[in-house]
Amino acid sequence: MFYLLFSVCWIIVTDIILHFFHFHRDMYLMISTAKGGVFILLSAIFLYKMLKKSEQLQKTAENEQQLSTLINSMPDFVCFKDSEGRWLRVNDFGRRLYHLENVEYKGKTDRELGEIVPFFKEAFQGCIESDKKTWEKGTLTRSEESFQTPDGETKTFDVIKVPLFEENGARKGLLTIGRDITQQKLAEALLLKKEKLSVLGELAAGIAHEIRNPLTSMKGFIQVMQETRQVNDTYINIVLSELERINQIVSELLVLAKPQSHDYKPFFLSDVIGYVVNLIGHEATLNNVYISLENNIPQACIYGDKNQIIQVFINIMKNSIEAMPDGGTIHLRVWKENQTIHITISDTGIGISKERLQKIGEPFFTLKEKGMGLGLTTSMKIVQEHKGTIEIESEVGKGTTVHLSFPAYEKR
Repeated sequence: MFYLLFSVCWIIVTDIILHFFHFHRDMYLMISTAKGGVFILLSAIFLYKMLKKSEQLQKTAENEQQLSTLINSMPDFVCFKDSEGRWLRVNDFGRRLYHLENVEYKGKTDRELGEIVPFFKEAFQGCIESDKKTWEKGTLTRSEESFQTPDGETKTFDVIKVPLFEENGARKGLLTIGRDITQQKLAEALLLKKEKLSVLGELAAGIAHEIRNPLTSMKGFIQVMQETRQVNDTYINIVLSELERINQIVSELLVLAKPQSHDYKPFFLSDVIGYVVNLIGHEATLNNVYISLENNIPQACIYGDKNQIIQVFINIMKNSIEAMPDGGTIHLRVWKENQTIHITISDTGIGISKERLQKIGEPFFTLKEKGMGLGLTTSMKIVQEHKGTIEIESEVGKGTTVHLSFPAYEKR
């Protein structure tokens, strides 16, 4: 249209000028020729510009088409919103997801779309709240969002929201990408359920094995006494010992069960160490084991269940004694660093190989011929409940060192 008006104006204006000035014939022909040449030149420039612009528009349209095809072919939810939360564009997956196929969604906010599609009103309200958090944070956010579809299925999406800003910091728009992870979540839940069943089966098998052994012994001795019609004190003591063993297995399993209420209060660590050393001192002497104690903080306090901490020390030190069949030394050292109490219990026993050391602490894994494999597992759980740490270092032929740490209790 512009070119047409320009052409008409050019012809009329130049003809008026030529007729207004009475030029000589040769001059008239020269000016007419020049006028035509200038018109052709200007037309060529104009057409070139038009072709260039048309090519750019065509290229832009092709890029737009490619982008549209790419977005619509994605199996994820993709949505663009402006700075005010109005929907600018959503892919086909998103329109099907929210039943917007026959809805003119452009320029509408989540709240307005919630009125148009009432079933998803709550889901759109959740989008408004998450958008607000993203704008407040000002950076990419990621979260899981779930909502129910009209067919009764609960969909879960891994949602990424990217806020876009102008150079001056003003809001420009918001990009939302949501990946459907419903099947993944179901698979994870199923896998977790299978894993729990597997652990439960392994635990049940371990318990059955550990309890069946003393029951078999008890049954055998009782049958012998039944056949002989005589009560043998030795057999009775063995039966009682096996019953105590079963009771110990059950007690340790209870510790590994759900958390129970404990009598937590501050106590001196030196009292625990003194009690344990006196308790197992006789056993250590019988096994030719010397206990060396180096306590640099005799007034150190720990907040927790004193009896449980005693159980931890007994388990560790008994293991050390049993690891030195030919005798040796247990060195117990206590010191404080910052607000943490550190304890190391070292022995000069046979040590543990790297392969077996990796399994230490697993339920029913034991290096003892008659062990249950629950002592260290129980100890680790107790230490964890007291917000402490436990680490084990060992080298075959040189011995084992157990590192314990607990937060120090300061009187207020």
